[in-house]
Amino acid sequence: MRNCLLTLVLSLIAVTSLAGEPVEIGSRLEPFFDEFLIAEMSGDVALKVHQPVPQEVVLVTDKPWEGNTCAYYSIFQDGDLYRMYYRGSHFDEKTRKATHPEVTCYAESKDGINWTKPELGIIEYEGSKANNIILEGIGVHCFVAFRDDNPDCLPAAKYKGISRGRPEGKRGLYVFQSPDGIHWKLMADEPVITDGAFDSQNLAFWDAHTGQYVDYHRYFADGVRAIYTCTSDDFMHWTKPVPLKYPGAPNQHLYTNAIRPYPRAPHIRIGFPTRYLPQDQQVEPVFMSSRDGVTFHRFNEAVIPQSAPEDRDGNRSNYMTYGLLSLPDNDREYSVYATEAYYTGPDSRVRRFTYRVDGFASAHSGKDGGQLTTKPLTFVGSQFIINYAAGEGGSVQVALLQEDGTPYSGFDLAASPSLTGDAIAQVVTWKDKKNLSELKGKSVKVRFHLKNADLYSLRFRD
Repeated sequence: MRNCLLTLVLSLIAVTSLAGEPVEIGSRLEPFFDEFLIAEMSGDVALKVHQPVPQEVVLVTDKPWEGNTCAYYSIFQDGDLYRMYYRGSHFDEKTRKATHPEVTCYAESKDGINWTKPELGIIEYEGSKANNIILEGIGVHCFVAFRDDNPDCLPAAKYKGISRGRPEGKRGLYVFQSPDGIHWKLMADEPVITDGAFDSQNLAFWDAHTGQYVDYHRYFADGVRAIYTCTSDDFMHWTKPVPLKYPGAPNQHLYTNAIRPYPRAPHIRIGFPTRYLPQDQQVEPVFMSSRDGVTFHRFNEAVIPQSAPEDRDGNRSNYMTYGLLSLPDNDREYSVYATEAYYTGPDSRVRRFTYRVDGFASAHSGKDGGQLTTKPLTFVGSQFIINYAAGEGGSVQVALLQEDGTPYSGFDLAASPSLTGDAIAQVVTWKDKKNLSELKGKSVKVRFHLKNADLYSLRFRD
């Protein structure tokens, strides 16, 4: 019932916005990942997807139980600790065979940059338990873990996992639980999701915004790798999977999905699906976002190209991991991680990349400049905040308009300062208007005048 009501509410929101009624955004952050808030763009303004900045290699899979086909990393923050889970495996290019059974490995970090592989003493490998292996057997091919923040979660299942498995020919996704993120056991002897292909990084998470567990997993649609989603109230019983939709985007192979709620705007889900290029078996991540979890706005440009920065142009050598981290004492950036050097040499690597917060996509203006006007909005708060960056000679100006397009008195372009530079949370003011109290409850269109600038997000707040 809750799933049906949620779908109805999201549909009503979409219909309302199409009908021209004001969009209630309250005080929530609204990034420009899609055109949901945009009524019109003119001149030299368009949505643009951005690429992250390459940083250092954070992990080399050089242990005997790891190797050059380690894959399907899931990374998350857990208090002051960062946790990483991944497959340990190695492929001999001469014999064309795996050299040892697959296992699931664990690493941890205090800063998201320097990672250790603790000797856990759980699983024996070649006569010793001095290793970082946490699982063997069922589920090791593509195990994904997460911390369950459901307030009703029992302590014994504070950490949950999901992975494919085929014991006795039973194909599907199996679910796991752990009290500490290290010691794991199956929650059921049978797969809980059976409709799909699963040979990929299938994942699940608790979505506090919708109050549900959410799954995204692999399937085939007419021979093309694609993504299913389903939901659950208890992590054990799942709805019938439905395919994701990408209006206006080409039909392409999507291998992994890396979908999660965006922390700064949890009503929006973002993903970094891996586009698979079958002609040469190469892969490259792209960026997409969704407001209902099913229909995604997907950009076509690769966010980590095969040339950035090295060893990414081989067979399956450029996966985005499932991880979006805020590192200590850095509220301006997110760290993401991607693999390189798959199949080649004795091991493979994971490299860190950085985005500015909200910086996956923007409303971008070139040097000729242009305008962006939002749909009518209603808001809560007395301040207007934007995340923007202006290049050389660039600027951002803001006017607040009535529904007929005329400016509210004192909030016109002439009263707006020309914002230059770069700010994550810039408070916009007008010459004689220091706050927006008089516009509370009114329908407001926001018009941005952009020149050689990127507008990443907006919000109202007290």
